[in-house]
Amino acid sequence: MQPKIKNLLLILISFFILAPASAQDGAVQLSEDDFINLNAKGIEEGVKLSWSLHYDKVESVENVVVRYQKKIEKGKPWKYSEVIDGKATSAKIEDLKGGEKYVWELGVMKDGSDISGKVDSEDVVWSSKGKFKTDRSWGLFKILVLLGSLGLFIFGMKLMSEGLQQTAGGSLRKILSTMTSNRYLGVLSGFLITALVQSSSATTVMTVSFVNAGLLTLVESAGVMMGANIGTTITGWLVSLFGFKISLSTYALIFIAIGAPLMFMNRKNTKGWANAIIGFSILFMGLGFLKDSVPDLGADSPIVQFFTQFSDRPFLGRIAFVLLGTLVTIVVQSSSAAMALTLTMVLKGIIPFDVGAAMILGENIGTTITAELASLVGNVHAKRSARIHSMFNIIGVTWMVILMPFFLTGISAFMQSVWGINPNEGKEGATLGLAAFHTVFNLTNVVALIGFVPWLVRVAERTVKSKGDDDEIYKLEYISRGLTDTPELSILEAKKEVAKFGDLTFRMHTKANSLIHEQDEKKRAKLIKKIYKYEDITDRLEAEIANYLGQVSSNKLSEKSSSDLRSMLSITNDLERIGDIYFEIAKAIEKKSDAKLWFDQKQRDNLDGLFNTVKEAFNQMIANLNGNYADIDMEQARALENDINDLRNSIRKKHLKSMEKGDYNAQSGLIYSNIFSSIERIGDHIINVSEAASGINLN
Repeated sequence: MQPKIKNLLLILISFFILAPASAQDGAVQLSEDDFINLNAKGIEEGVKLSWSLHYDKVESVENVVVRYQKKIEKGKPWKYSEVIDGKATSAKIEDLKGGEKYVWELGVMKDGSDISGKVDSEDVVWSSKGKFKTDRSWGLFKILVLLGSLGLFIFGMKLMSEGLQQTAGGSLRKILSTMTSNRYLGVLSGFLITALVQSSSATTVMTVSFVNAGLLTLVESAGVMMGANIGTTITGWLVSLFGFKISLSTYALIFIAIGAPLMFMNRKNTKGWANAIIGFSILFMGLGFLKDSVPDLGADSPIVQFFTQFSDRPFLGRIAFVLLGTLVTIVVQSSSAAMALTLTMVLKGIIPFDVGAAMILGENIGTTITAELASLVGNVHAKRSARIHSMFNIIGVTWMVILMPFFLTGISAFMQSVWGINPNEGKEGATLGLAAFHTVFNLTNVVALIGFVPWLVRVAERTVKSKGDDDEIYKLEYISRGLTDTPELSILEAKKEVAKFGDLTFRMHTKANSLIHEQDEKKRAKLIKKIYKYEDITDRLEAEIANYLGQVSSNKLSEKSSSDLRSMLSITNDLERIGDIYFEIAKAIEKKSDAKLWFDQKQRDNLDGLFNTVKEAFNQMIANLNGNYADIDMEQARALENDINDLRNSIRKKHLKSMEKGDYNAQSGLIYSNIFSSIERIGDHIINVSEAASGINLN
């Protein structure tokens, strides 16, 4: 065979033998490593998936498929998606179970061919497992999650506020009592207290209680509440600057780890700090949950459309959203929580910047309900103080609704020029813009209305009428205006206040006597509550009168005035002790009622006799306090004191005999013994008052 023919044959043989091998080497061979950038994001009852294949393999892949199953269904058959084009890099699977954890894999034929009908074939290559969790669609569950998140935020705010009040309660009361000599200092004190305790509700309730006790005038309380409105704007800044930009909820457990050991320490202030730290942590945990529980909604969602449909009627829209903000605040009973919810909705793009501003105005009205509720159990002055707070906020919101477009434009221009942020465009910028709007509004409202405080007071006095002496009893009528130019005149004013103090303790006496016979549970509870309230007032009256007399004593006094001053200090101490004893009697009767114990007719008759004798002693004491201290006749007072002692001794003898015979329950007998002994102790303090007024044992 010629060499040329031989070489040609070798070439042909090589082609036919090696060509198939060469073609096989060039075929697509996919593996698990060819799947890259696998991502999954859970959506409402579904998932969005994305992936990539090595770019040199994409053209050779005809299609892919996704298989998935619940994490808890491991080992059970997979579910499969529709076949997906091989060049696609994402897919969406719907109709899954909301709130469930899933695992998934992406599959393709090893050679890139059509996978349809072959998903169970051994020739399918699957990616590594991925995970995702679906979101629940809006329904009862998600609403409860949202309310729970809001509740956690409120609880954290309450715990932090109460902890700070427990730690600095004395200082807060001192600030209120010393920094409210005029409405301007009142604004400063209200701002400081609210900024410290992070609760305007705590400040307003404290203010109402001070007015109720007569420790603040209506004018002074108006200033404090105005300052509280400014102080509460700090919450908006905290949430905007830290709550959304920094994930403080991530570090919440670290703060709790710091605060928890402090709870087991014996010092009262330390426990207060523990509550404050833990409350701060829970507050931001709640904010984190709140942010997650409010859904991301597109521009075409029904909720967003509901809010944007008012764009053609801006003024009516503002009024509607002011009312909505008011309603939300009344429901959650916390303007801070309502503010956090509003900021979250703005951050998620559910509501625009201007709607959020209108809702914040409504929250300023809604927060007044706290003071109104606190004043319901107070006297007429407490109710008037709450009314001033409501009028101040309502008037402010009214003028701001009209001028709001100009304010929002100004805030937007300022933020754009200074910070380079437009609150109408960026979501985070909108939250900062709302915090700025809240602050600017309250500052402007205070500046605009602080000069009209006397007018607000007059309107409150005309619209909230007094129901009589019982409604007025707690106001310091004579010494609330401060010292007079003449020390002797100041002593005379203090005497009138002390006599009024005596009337208050006598009211406690009549209510305690009624309590012995009251069988209706609701009426009995009301009487007990009233005595508790009176006891708190006696504590504050003693402190306020003593403080006033201390200021009087710094002046040069005549010998008689000095004697009267010492008498009044002793008298107020005894009157306060009387209030404490009636408190103890009310507690004893409450304990008796809870234990379903009853006094028999003889026991009630004996107590009535003792109460009536003490009543005569009270009448004598009050007459002595209203008269000239130098003219007091002690004979009648001592005779009544002896009658009280004799009657107590007689009751005690009968009681011991009855106990020996087993005439009544031992526990009931013990309470009965404590009550008649307590009534006799009141008689001791009554005679002490008359003796102090006459100057006995004071020199």
